[in-house]
This record gives sequence, structure tokens and C-alpha cells, in this order.
Amino acid sequence: MPHLPLTSFRPPLWGLRPSRGLPRSRPLSTQSEPHGSAISRRNREAKQKRLREKQASLEAGIAPKSKVRSPDMGLSSASVDVSRPLPPAYSPQYVEAAWYPWWVREGFFKPEYQVSTWQGGTFSMCIPPPNVTGSLHIGHALTVAVQDALVRWHRMRGDRVLWVPGSDHAGIATQAVVEKRLWKERGVRRHELSREDFLREVWKWKEEKGGEICEQLRALGASLDWDRECFTMDIGSSVAVTEAFVRLYKAGLLYRSRQLVNWSCALRSAISDIEVESRPLPGRTELQLPGCPTPVSFGLLFSVAFPVDGEPDAEVVVGTTRPETLPGDVAVAVHPTDSRYTHLHGRQLCHPLTGQLLPLITDCTVQPHLGTGAVKVTPAHSPADAELGARHGLSPRSVIPLSFTFATFPQGLHRFVAREKILSALRERGLFRGLQNHPMVLPICSRSGDVVEYLLKSQWFVRCQEMGERAAKVRLKKEGKNHSYPLGRDWCVSRQLWWGHRIPAYLVVEEHAKGDTEDSWVVGRTEAEAREVAAELTGRPGAELTLERDPDVLDTWFSSALFPFSALGWPRETPDLAHFYPLSLLETGSDLLLFWVGRMVMLGTQLTGQLPFSKVLLHSMVRDRQGRKMSKSLGNVLDPRDIISGVELQVLQDKLRDGNLDPAELAIAASAQRKDFPHGIPECGTDALRFTLLHAPYLHSLPGGDLHLSVSEVLSFRHFCNKIWNALRFILNALGEEFIPQPAEEVSEKEEMLGSWVVRHLSDCERGFLTRELSLVTHALHHFWLHNLCDVYLEAVKPVLSHSPRPLEPPQVLFFCADVGLRLLAPLMPFLAEELWQRLPPRPGGPSAPSICVAPYPSACSLHWHQPELERRFSRVQESVQALRALRATYQLTKARPRGEMGPRLLSPCRWEGLMGKRVELGGHGPELGCVGGRPGPST
Repeated sequence: MPHLPLTSFRPPLWGLRPSRGLPRSRPLSTQSEPHGSAISRRNREAKQKRLREKQASLEAGIAPKSKVRSPDMGLSSASVDVSRPLPPAYSPQYVEAAWYPWWVREGFFKPEYQVSTWQGGTFSMCIPPPNVTGSLHIGHALTVAVQDALVRWHRMRGDRVLWVPGSDHAGIATQAVVEKRLWKERGVRRHELSREDFLREVWKWKEEKGGEICEQLRALGASLDWDRECFTMDIGSSVAVTEAFVRLYKAGLLYRSRQLVNWSCALRSAISDIEVESRPLPGRTELQLPGCPTPVSFGLLFSVAFPVDGEPDAEVVVGTTRPETLPGDVAVAVHPTDSRYTHLHGRQLCHPLTGQLLPLITDCTVQPHLGTGAVKVTPAHSPADAELGARHGLSPRSVIPLSFTFATFPQGLHRFVAREKILSALRERGLFRGLQNHPMVLPICSRSGDVVEYLLKSQWFVRCQEMGERAAKVRLKKEGKNHSYPLGRDWCVSRQLWWGHRIPAYLVVEEHAKGDTEDSWVVGRTEAEAREVAAELTGRPGAELTLERDPDVLDTWFSSALFPFSALGWPRETPDLAHFYPLSLLETGSDLLLFWVGRMVMLGTQLTGQLPFSKVLLHSMVRDRQGRKMSKSLGNVLDPRDIISGVELQVLQDKLRDGNLDPAELAIAASAQRKDFPHGIPECGTDALRFTLLHAPYLHSLPGGDLHLSVSEVLSFRHFCNKIWNALRFILNALGEEFIPQPAEEVSEKEEMLGSWVVRHLSDCERGFLTRELSLVTHALHHFWLHNLCDVYLEAVKPVLSHSPRPLEPPQVLFFCADVGLRLLAPLMPFLAEELWQRLPPRPGGPSAPSICVAPYPSACSLHWHQPELERRFSRVQESVQALRALRATYQLTKARPRGEMGPRLLSPCRWEGLMGKRVELGGHGPELGCVGGRPGPST
């Protein structure tokens, strides 16, 4: 067999990992060889020079100019033109330019297309709707790669497949972006416009920018049914949201109440728990907060004295991290067994600022070993204090208003400026007892960077306990383990925004005037329906009543939780809802298990009577190669298109400057980009990016097994694509124009031996898809194409194909390997697989699929030549060849036959019985090898 050094011995060029158990070769030598001719030596040196130049260009991030094919080039109503010869080198731009528009136009992604090939199965899934505000990042690309691979596999199996695209209106994020744009371009604040005018500006922005996500999904090859695209603010979604709200209200599962909520003073709105970032502080830390003129120190414990009423020299020192909430204190609490305060039980304390008498109460939740063991109780601004106050019947006192300013000081004074005023007043009264470093966890609004306040507000809440108990019985299977999730805390769904689904609730003004605030609200799908309800409530004609609609909108997660069935037409009884609901699978990130998955299960079971999906597949979080979470402020958030098409460093830096980072974050991010991508990012292609993401060993692991992605790894799989490309160029050349494939049942015995190789990897691919372990599929295909086909069989068959007359079996095996290998590859690398498969000659009597994406996916049971014994024998042959190659590379043997002492000593384990065409035994053990052209290789 002609010698081909293991590609694993050339990682700098091909980016492939070395095979385990084999010694690594020494670097390629440019020294003259004793038995080589001067011409061959010059050829080798010239080749090695070209390789070095190519490697240098790759390391410098300079991708060779790719041949580009226009999306309209060669397109016809039937297919893309593939009559032209394959370019000599793989080009992602060339391969990926034309196929996606053709797939969409031919309707391959629609479930209606599968009617003629329907095998009785149905597979439905919805994409986790990304926020319309921005663009997809690598984390989204992982979701798309996993989902699209599963969708394409089911489609090739003959299932009727529906994959629904959509995007989320992202209430807070979108409104913030548009507000910034209005201020930047026109110097206008939101409240200077009417609500209707502002919403027109938002819809205008959405029409201008909302299509970017769709472009990214198309670039990633996502085989979505675009005719069913949804947006969570379109008419259908609005109807579903209103219907869900009304039904939950009538069922007693949605109510209005005055409770503590997460409040962002910067946004002037309640926010979701997922938008609250818990930031640990080791001690004193200064933060620059929105609206505050100076940095604010946190991670400090302030000690304040509360004098004991009636005892001038007695006091209780209280430790607090939030002295600005002192005006809202209603009591001081100690542990009942704390001996330092037992003599003061039942006494009154004087408030250090107002002099008001406060009770000293005892509660077992107080931790006596922390600080002074005495804590102030502020029920209006602390969830823990609210529970403590409720147990002791304490009335909350609100002191922090809805904006930045502080209630007890002149209007316009920031609450953290008020802190300094309070501390100054305590010092003047001699009641400040000092401060010290204190590790703490600070709640930060992820949208605005402001400190989250806990405020009492009248809001709408969803009762989660009853629905949560039902949802908790659902065991979500992930990696063979069962997982449940807590949903007991009631969910605040009110948001003080203009962009979003306005709450279908109306205040009956006449009832509100009587002072019954919470019972003055009615709910209806329309105002007319609400008037009918109000008439029944008041006993007065509805036309005489004044109704004011709630100005708030619903939490974005409310409409997202309805997406699995609202996207299919609910609450109407549509064909899609009947055929494709419940969904077959939900695939998403593990970080959304509670906030999205749990709420979909909760509302889906309540509103439709069914689980919204039967199975949930959770993937890991994508981090950069240093293990850091993707963050715009770190400069490591990448647009997938930048990896697909390549991008210069300057363009990456310009994108940072066009974003919303503050100057300090911008400097950090720009520096990180210059370090990570000094020469930009080379063109890698969609197929290489998808394969890299799916190849990760921790793709669906337990929390903590995150996926660390590096661009160099993606580039290595681009080289793998080039390997496949070159293999098909060789195969197509070997087949010739007159080649006619044989039917599968007519293959010869010799073909069966090599075909059994593919069957073995077929079972790995099929098993990987069935168990949804996609890394198993990628490893099997990588091994088959790189080692079994390219390294062994193609090299072994080259001299055989040069014989005259040419044997009949090798071309049939080559065709079989290419056809089956590309169909196996199609769900993972759809563009490359389509480009190459379209150029293969059709098999007589075989399937007449117009595209590989609707061609039958190979399965082990569809072939009749699975022969385990032949597989084992050929595997031993392959292992022996790899061992010989490793020895040859280690000792730098040349093509010339060794002479002198070196040869016999090196080859002593082998007994050579001849040269051309003779048999060789390796030490009397293991398989026999044939000698082709004087070099060891498998018998063919």
C-alpha cells in the first residue's frame, strides 16, 4: 500500500488529534536523504516549503481567497447546477452560497413535503425564541446545531417533521434599546411621547433590525419552516396571552395583591428573578450606579445604636448593610436565647433618627453569632424581614420610592446620596458606632446595572403552588437521571413598561373611590366583556361605569411560557395543534430549566390538559477557551457569522464600539479581543462550526461540564471538511463518467468485507441519534472518514485502480462508502454533504430523492452484510498497518529499502518472504498483510 503518514502526525497543518497509543512522529525533515534522487529531494523541499507557507498563513489568520458561488448561480426549478467540476480545494463560501435558498424554495423543511414518504412517525419541536433586540451568539449556535441535527435526522428517517421558528419581543431589553436610540438620535425621552407614538417607534425599530436573527439562522443551516414563523407580539400570540390570562383569573390562579417585588429604580419597573444577578462581594467594594453622581461603597457593616427607652445609658447596637433604609425600620429583633438581650425582652427602643419607639422582638431566625446579634426589621424592603414582620404582625413602612430618589429627603436626592445624609445625622447624634468589612451578596439588575430594591407594590401574581405541584410530578429525563424543579413561589407578572402585552384588566373607578382597592378590578378579553363583569360586580349598568385599563404589561416570560402551543394556533383548534402538539422534544440550555421550561410545563398542563412536550434535552453552557462565561464586557461574545465567514480584528473592534458598553468595559473588551484574535478570525464555514459544537464531549452533561470553545478547534474541523472534499474528488475521478452503481443486494463478497466497516459505524451513528448523544455520532463519522476511508482504503485502492483491466469491485465500494458516508454526515454538515452527494451517480432502482436532506438515512438493519468476524479481522489488519506507519515515522524511514545494520535490526520482528505481491507475517502473530509496490498494506 502506498505510504501516507498518519494525519494525526501533522496537527499544525490539519488540526487533527493524534491517535492514542501510537508514538508521535518527529517534525518533517528537510535534510537530504541518502538514497533519494536530487529531483525527488527538490520536490520534497518545494512541497514542504508550500506546507510551511500554508501553515504560516493559517496561523496568521489569513484564509486563502475562497471561490464564491452566488446564491442565484445555476439555480433552476429542479436543483442547483452541479454539472461543473469540483473546485480543487474546499471553500465554505462556495459550498454554502446556493443550497439554502433552494432547500427553502423546494419546501423540503415543511411537514407537508413528507406526506409522500411518511413512515407514520411525527417529530415536532419549537426553537427557543431568541430576543429580537440583538443577534445570536455561540450559545444560540449550539442550540441550533443540536436541534437542526435532530430535525434533519428525523426528516431523513421519513418522519413528518415540524420545526417552528420564532422570536421573543423581550419587553425590557427592547424598550431600553429604543429609548437609548430616541435619546441619541432625537434627544427625546420616552415620557415626552404618547404611548402610541412610542410603540410605533418600537415597531419601526423591530422591522429594521428584527430580521438579523433570521439571517443568522439561515447562515447556520437551520431547517425551519419559515412559513410558520412566530413573534410573541403578533396577533396570534396576543390572542393566546389574553386568553391565558382570563382563564387563569377565572380559575383563581391569577390574582392582584400588594407584595414585595424585585424593583429596578433605573428601569422604574418590576423585574424577573432571572434578571437579578447575585454578585458576591468579599468586602468593601465601590460601584458606579446609574443616576448616582459618585461611586457607592458596599460590603460594609454599619453599626448603629438604638437607645433603650427609659434607660439613658442602655442601648442595643444593630448591624446593617443598608443604613439608607433606617427610616423604614419598625422593630429590632434578637434571638430568644441570646443572653446579651434577655433582660430587654419586651422593652421599647428609640429610633436613632426619628425617636419613634420600636419594639424589641425575639425570633428564632436571627443568627446571634453574626455581627452584634441584633438586626433591624424593615418589612417593606427585605423579603426576609417581610416574613419576620408577618409572623409578628408588624406593619411595613415604605421609604424608597419607585425611582432613584429618597422619600424622606428633598426631591431629586439619590437614595445612596441619602445614605451619606443619614450617616452624618447619626454621627451628629452620637449614635454611629463604626463600620467594618462584611462579605455579602448584592442583588444587581442585569439589564441596568443598578442595585435591585425590594418594594411593596400592587401587582398581578400567578399562583404557582398548585400548578407547580402538578409540574413537579413530571420527571424530566436528562442523561438517564430524573430532575424536578421548584415552582412554589408566586410569580409576579406585572411590568411597568409600554412595550409588551398589556394586561387585560380594568379598574372600576366608582368602586375604587369607595376605598376597596384590590376588589375594584375586573378582567375581560375585551373592554366590552370587562364591562359586563363590572356590571355584575356593582349591580349597575355597564355603560354607566368608568373603566381604566391597567397601564402595565405582562412579563415577557408569560408569553414565552405559552409558545409551544400558541405557536401552533392555540386557543383555536388548528390542524397544526391537532397533529404536532404536544411537541416531541424541547431542547434548550440548562440555565432555563426553571424560568422557561418549568413555566411551560406549568401553564401547558393547566391550559391544554397535556404536557407541552414529552421529553426535555438540556445542553451545557458555552464558554471560551479560558473557561469564562460569554460576556460582552469581556469581549468574548462572537457572532457565529464571524466564525463562519471570517472577520478582521478591526471589524470586531468596531462592533464593540457600536454597542452599549461603558468606556471602562469597552477598554477591557477591546484589549481581550486583541489578545484572543490578534489577526482576526479566519473563515471556518458553517459545517465546521456545527460539527465542532456537536463534537464536544460534555454536550449534554450534568451542570459543571460546560463546553469550552476555541476558534482553532473550529478551524481544525474546516480542514476535516477539506479532507472529505478531497476524498470525494478522488472517488468521483475513480468512478468516471460511465460508472453505474450496482444495487445493494448484488454486491460481491469482497465488497461485503469493506462494507461491514461502514455498518459498524452506522450502528454508532444510529445509536447516537436515538440516545441523543450527538458527540458519539461526530466521533464515529470523524473516525470513518479520516481513518478508515482516507487513511486506509483510499490509499490501498490507488495502485489497484491503476491496473489494467481495472477490477470491478473497488469502484463499487468507493461509491458505497461515499453515498452512505455523506448521508450519515448530512444532519451534521448539511451544506458539504449536499454539494458532494449531488455529484454522485444515482443507483439504479434506488431512492429518487431530489436532495440529501430528504434522502433515507442509512440504518444498520437496512443492510444485509453485517459480518462481525470480518470486521474483527480487518480491524487487526488496520491496527497492524498503523503500527508499521508509526514505526516508519518514528525512525524516519524513506521510500528506499533500508540497507545495512539498521534495516535487519529494525525489521527483525517481521519475516519478509518476498517483495512484490508476497505475503508477510508479523512475528507469527496477527493478520496477514499483502505487499503492494514493496510496501506493507492490507490485501485488496
